[in-house]
Amino acid sequence: MSDAAAPDPIDAKAPHFSPAASLEIPRVHAVTDDTIVVRPNFLERARTVMRALGPLGAVHLRAHIVPAARLYTLAMELAITQRESGCWLVMNDRIDIALAASARGVQLTSRSMGVADARTIASTLMLGASVHAPESARAAETDGADWVVAGHVFDTKSHTEGNGRGMSFIQSLLAATQLPVIAIGGVKPHHVAALRDAGVYGVAAITGIWGAENAERAVTDYLSAYDTRGGPAD
Repeated sequence: MSDAAAPDPIDAKAPHFSPAASLEIPRVHAVTDDTIVVRPNFLERARTVMRALGPLGAVHLRAHIVPAARLYTLAMELAITQRESGCWLVMNDRIDIALAASARGVQLTSRSMGVADARTIASTLMLGASVHAPESARAAETDGADWVVAGHVFDTKSHTEGNGRGMSFIQSLLAATQLPVIAIGGVKPHHVAALRDAGVYGVAAITGIWGAENAERAVTDYLSAYDTRGGPAD
């Protein structure tokens, strides 16, 4: 790529070139945890969620205690649905599995290797970074992340009541980075309008999707929240 080449819309937001930059980053992210991944019907539900989300969504395969061999098997299965549906498969932390399964991206956490190091070994993948402060959002942008997941925004069952960081936290991150910001933590469909008005690019949910009786309906509700606002916000 020459210095004179014009950047595409996503590349223009970040100070690096990503080979996958022509792909629009998903707006709705369905994030798993260990308790979700070990459910007997997880694979079937995950496929249903991916088909419902389509290219506007991503399923983040995240688990800390599930054996790597099991994660690899799940990733290989979900990679088939990724190709069929257009929904992204994003591995949490495990760059090796992401590369082996041809996932679209990796979500890096505070326990992962740094964004800059990940970029050197995963040049074909989109990279997200989990951030909890404006400083870490700026660092992620400098190091070459494609998006940041910021949380937790609202109260959740897994955090102390009243401990959500709120909209002021989101606004501080939006002021700190030009990267797409994905809000996570107690985010429900009725929160989408306010988050988008603030400038948030997309939302992520765990129990809001996987804890619902009908996960397909749940993701449709999140997607519909964008549709009722007149299309994706930039």
